[in-house]
Amino acid sequence: MSDADERNSGPGGRRPLTLRGGSGTVQQSFSRGRSKSVVVEKKRKRAVSPKDAAAQGAKTTVPTAKQAKESPLAAKARELGLSEEELISRQRAIQRARAEAAERAAERQKAEEARSERAEADKRKLEELKKREAEEEIRKEREAAEAAAAAEAAAAQAAMAEDGDAAPARKDPAKAKDKDRDRSDDAESALEEMGGRVKRKGAAGPGRGTPAVARQKGSDRRRSGKLTIQNVLEGDEGRQRSLASVRRAREREKQRRQQGGGEREKITREVVLPEAITVQDLAARMAERAADVVKYLMKQGQMVRVNDVLDQDTAELIVSDFGHVVKRVSESDVETGFIAEDDPEDTKKPRPPVVTVMGHVDHGKTSLLDALRATDVVAGEAGGITQHIGAYQVNLKSGEKITFLDTPGHAAFSAMRARGAQATDIVILVVAADDGVMPQTVEAIKHAKASGAPIIVAVNKMDKPDANPNKVLQDLLQHEIVVEQMSGDVQAIEVSALKKTGLDNLTEAITLQAELLELKANPDRPGDGVVVESQVEQGRGSVATVLVKRGTLKRGDIVVAGAQWGRVRALIDERGQQLKEIGPSQPAEILGLDGAPEPGELFAVVENEARAREIADYRQRQKRQAATGSGGGASLEQMMARLQQSEQQEIHVVIKADVQGSAEAIAQSLEKLGNEEVHARAIHAAPGGVNESDVMLAKASKAPVIAFNVRANKQARELAEAEGVEIRYYSIIYNVLDDIKAALEGMLSPEQRETFIGYAEILEVFNITKVGKVAGCRVTEGVVKRGSGVRLLRDDTVIHEGKLKTLKRFKDEVPEVRAGTECGMAFESYEDIQKGDLIECFEITEVERKL
Repeated sequence: MSDADERNSGPGGRRPLTLRGGSGTVQQSFSRGRSKSVVVEKKRKRAVSPKDAAAQGAKTTVPTAKQAKESPLAAKARELGLSEEELISRQRAIQRARAEAAERAAERQKAEEARSERAEADKRKLEELKKREAEEEIRKEREAAEAAAAAEAAAAQAAMAEDGDAAPARKDPAKAKDKDRDRSDDAESALEEMGGRVKRKGAAGPGRGTPAVARQKGSDRRRSGKLTIQNVLEGDEGRQRSLASVRRAREREKQRRQQGGGEREKITREVVLPEAITVQDLAARMAERAADVVKYLMKQGQMVRVNDVLDQDTAELIVSDFGHVVKRVSESDVETGFIAEDDPEDTKKPRPPVVTVMGHVDHGKTSLLDALRATDVVAGEAGGITQHIGAYQVNLKSGEKITFLDTPGHAAFSAMRARGAQATDIVILVVAADDGVMPQTVEAIKHAKASGAPIIVAVNKMDKPDANPNKVLQDLLQHEIVVEQMSGDVQAIEVSALKKTGLDNLTEAITLQAELLELKANPDRPGDGVVVESQVEQGRGSVATVLVKRGTLKRGDIVVAGAQWGRVRALIDERGQQLKEIGPSQPAEILGLDGAPEPGELFAVVENEARAREIADYRQRQKRQAATGSGGGASLEQMMARLQQSEQQEIHVVIKADVQGSAEAIAQSLEKLGNEEVHARAIHAAPGGVNESDVMLAKASKAPVIAFNVRANKQARELAEAEGVEIRYYSIIYNVLDDIKAALEGMLSPEQRETFIGYAEILEVFNITKVGKVAGCRVTEGVVKRGSGVRLLRDDTVIHEGKLKTLKRFKDEVPEVRAGTECGMAFESYEDIQKGDLIECFEITEVERKL
């Protein structure tokens, strides 16, 4: 080979393939950075005419000499672009694949033939088994029939031997044969039925009671591979269940067996039923699904939801039908154990006395406390009067402590004084030496006696020149208050709050009385006590002044006070100091309740929030029911009947005060102002400032807003101006009552008073055309006025009452006619007058009424 041939040869010494036509060079790249230049020849496509095509078809291709020397295998490899070795390998692989496919087809054919043979053999075995079983049954039936026939023949022979009658003996064998034949027929039919059942069981697949041959057949069919058209068309056997279906059926059977062959054993529970319970709560107490309870009620015809409330009787039926035991309890049982019983004596320790200061307004109660506490509380009270309860604790020089409750003295605060008496151990009755016993003093005495607390009389204002303590003590005798100076058991101390005299004697009397009472309480238990006062403050929320009676109240405790509950976030004493805990007889303000409880309500610490919420919800529900029940009948007809029967007019007011006690006192005082014609009613009374909801409530009720020691916020003021709602601000309760009283008096219809003015006697009756009957009269007494009221008397009996239409003197109309003068009279719409009748004239005047 020449050098040029070597340069142009490709790998393996072969020359690269070339095509006729134009040529070019292409750079060909290989792996690992190798490359070479390849010469490419381009072949032009020649346009072929019909003549050329015919000539081309007529020509035969003449192979070259090189191509003629190649073998057919090499020529085919060259056509496919492969080497001879690769072509041989491919042909061998194709032959092996064809041989393997033929072998598999033969194996499948053999397996199908074997399966068919086994099926035929199983079928023959099954038929033989059925035949043997049928023959066995027939044999048994025949043996039984023969035995029965023999027994009957023996019995017949015995009877014939006794009776001498041989006819039955001849008949019995025939009957026995008939019975034998019937039994054989029955056995054959039973055999056919049994064979059908066996066949059906075998077709259904493997299972209990299926013969081994049938199970083997089903197993072979299950292993026969995928479902094909041939398998579907062959024989009378249908499609078999898949392996997944059989596996699921086995799993279900396994679960059923694990559950004891059905439902698990029912657990019976004791279900506590209150007077009202929701569907959700009832299902939880029974440990049942709420959906099941709803479904049960729907089957009973009641469409309910899980939040609907059921009564106790309905809940009892549901619990019984679900297989549980019912334990009925009253709804009020939720408060059982809320206030614990008294503690054992060995756990109690001495506690400070709780002293309530009572008396008439402006007799110096708060001034006396100021003297004891060396503080000036009077300056913070509007008008110089106390309008809510204050709780203070005084530390004496001896180290002893006394808790004081200051109560208002005005008549409107009677309920607040009653609450103060309920929470107290000792009552100090403050009486001014110059005024003596006053109405509120008497009321305070009644509250103190009702509470059973001992009384100490403090005769105040002894510094005044007209002070007369002896007169005070004598006046107290009328109310069964006998002091020690008059051989009684009530201590009387003369003091002066202004000059601060007699204070030591007063504290000594209090400590002496406390020693006699032996006041003790257990501090090592959860705290409970009484709510003294409550209010809503901006930035602090609901604030309640409480007095602990027993135990210790700690910060973080969960407390229920009346219908409110919450966690104690802060404990603050009267000096504004934060406390961690307070003990017996110690007052403090607590923060954290969800609302302002009513003063006088008991409070106690509970174990958890669920218990607190349960008690609070029950009490709120009781309050709503009481408010609904006080409104009278619930139906529209009853309400309309009440409105028709009652002509009483109402003034509605919305009251907002600084503390709950003041709001309650104002509401109670307003209700006492009215009479049978008019009265006032507070549709809402609560502590806190005036807000937008208060204004909207007042607008809906057409009521003014009474703001007592509080103010309205900006939004409430703007809303009130836009809606035309009046907000009145007060700081003294007298002014509130006076304004409401004046409004009620303005609503009263004026009183009509009748005044007699004169008599006239009818002398003659004239019938005038176009006028009617006119009476000619003489005025015998007083004066007769035109337009006045008249009564017509006949034989001293009133037969008509009306108005005087015409009064004439001669022909002229005159306003009045005096006694001794004759005149003409005519009545309005009445003409039945006679000579000799007497006319009584009177006037009606209207007088304004007062409450």
